[in-house]
Amino acid sequence: MNKWIAFFLLPLLLGGCTPKKQAVTRPNILFILSDDHGYQAISAYGYPIGKLAPTPNIDRLAQEGMLFDRMFVANSLCGPSRASIITGKFSHKNGFKRNGDKFDPNQPTFPKMLQAAGYQTAVFGKWHLKSLPQGFDNWCVLPGQGHYYNPDFIKQPGDTFRMQGYVTDLITDMALDWLKNKRDPNKPFLLMYQHKAPHREWLPAEKYLDLYHHIKFPLPPTLFDDHKGMGTAAQEAEMLISQNMGLSNDNKIDPKIVTETGHKPFMKWYFNAYYNNLGRMTPEQRARWDEVYKPINEAFRKNPPVGDSLTKWKYQRYMEDYLACIRSVDDNVGRVLDYLKKTGLDKNTIVVYTSDQGFYLGEHGWFDKRFMYEESFRTPLLIRYPGVIKPGSRNHDLVQNIDFAPTFLELAGVKIPKDIQGMSIVPLLKGEHPANWRHALYYHYYEFPGIHMVKRHYGIRTKRYKLIHFYNDIDEWELYDLKKDPQELHNVINDPEYTDIKTQLHQQLDSLIRVYQDPLEPVVVKQ
Repeated sequence: MNKWIAFFLLPLLLGGCTPKKQAVTRPNILFILSDDHGYQAISAYGYPIGKLAPTPNIDRLAQEGMLFDRMFVANSLCGPSRASIITGKFSHKNGFKRNGDKFDPNQPTFPKMLQAAGYQTAVFGKWHLKSLPQGFDNWCVLPGQGHYYNPDFIKQPGDTFRMQGYVTDLITDMALDWLKNKRDPNKPFLLMYQHKAPHREWLPAEKYLDLYHHIKFPLPPTLFDDHKGMGTAAQEAEMLISQNMGLSNDNKIDPKIVTETGHKPFMKWYFNAYYNNLGRMTPEQRARWDEVYKPINEAFRKNPPVGDSLTKWKYQRYMEDYLACIRSVDDNVGRVLDYLKKTGLDKNTIVVYTSDQGFYLGEHGWFDKRFMYEESFRTPLLIRYPGVIKPGSRNHDLVQNIDFAPTFLELAGVKIPKDIQGMSIVPLLKGEHPANWRHALYYHYYEFPGIHMVKRHYGIRTKRYKLIHFYNDIDEWELYDLKKDPQELHNVINDPEYTDIKTQLHQQLDSLIRVYQDPLEPVVVKQ
């Protein structure tokens, strides 16, 4: 009789264990987000800068997974991009259009949905949404932009404290401590591991302060672009290396020397930022800083460059510090990847590396982001998922940061809400090419007037063309043929050759505006 009882009970017992087994074998998700990391500065993408300043650990994700060469953002700005990532929605839907906005933490986000589905969730590093994180079992985030040296952090339930060290190392220490000591090994996890670097003002770790000072970085072909082939918005933006990059805060020249050599601060806060950043250092850190930067300051004082020579000098200084910050990011990504491999967690963990947007590394003479032009709009994306992604693969489909939320939900077996505007890229990870994949991307930027004075605009990008409407204080359209003009130097909106293309793009843009339910803001042209 006992044998018969066991015979009938066994399927029930196994069935009762199934949900737990499925929950444990659902993939872990490690989402690595850097800030302002241009794809040009990742060596796996093959650009000259990346070759001179390699990123071997980030490259591992391309070698062992998939590199996306058409990954874009919905709004090229730190806070709005992060809001789009966690909600899967455009800025007009999630309510976070500008950095001055405050994210409504009560709205649905994919971390909340994963947490409700049994995932253990954590976020460490840059948050930048003004409201405190929700949907995470553990969190410790930087207030606002945060600092590179001896940064403050906000920990649960909202207390602020200061840690001594370099921000990229400290964020990684937190992530590794959580992986090693605080997570529940019986649950799948979502870990959002989010760096401040390489955000302005590009302050390298002590050991890397002079890492690239011996390298002569090639000048971008468009460093001295006059923007006459583009439009008013490009001509009036305030993000030129030549005119708007600060000698003090950005290039690390003592404000006293800046003044002594006849240069003026473009903004008062440039000098304040310089003193604030150095004021956070310990005596030991400051001594190392002076060892590296005092000779640079003295050389500048004795022979200050002018004109085009000054622009070239500023570009080199910019690249030296920006890329040295990335070196620390790459080192620390390697620390986390090594831990996953050592513990075997790598076998069932999808690892994503991306940035909140792209960044200008001298193209068009610019630094910063915001525009729908390629270097700002496009961002890196590398994903490793053993057993699903073919190692060394490359994807050319149009992908956007609103796609992360539905992708992670599908991977976790969670139903994707109908109001999410992104598309799951799971088929792309498997090497499939769905016939119904998007053929065009939508973009909308709002922060004007504001720092860098990039005008409000929205637009559409297909694989070959880009149509942009700048509005608010102007009413101008720009059209670019990315095949013939990949550097976007020639606006062909009035070229008769593109009349039919322009008509088609306007129709497609109108369709996307309806699909994404963007109410659009009225054009208010100054008289």
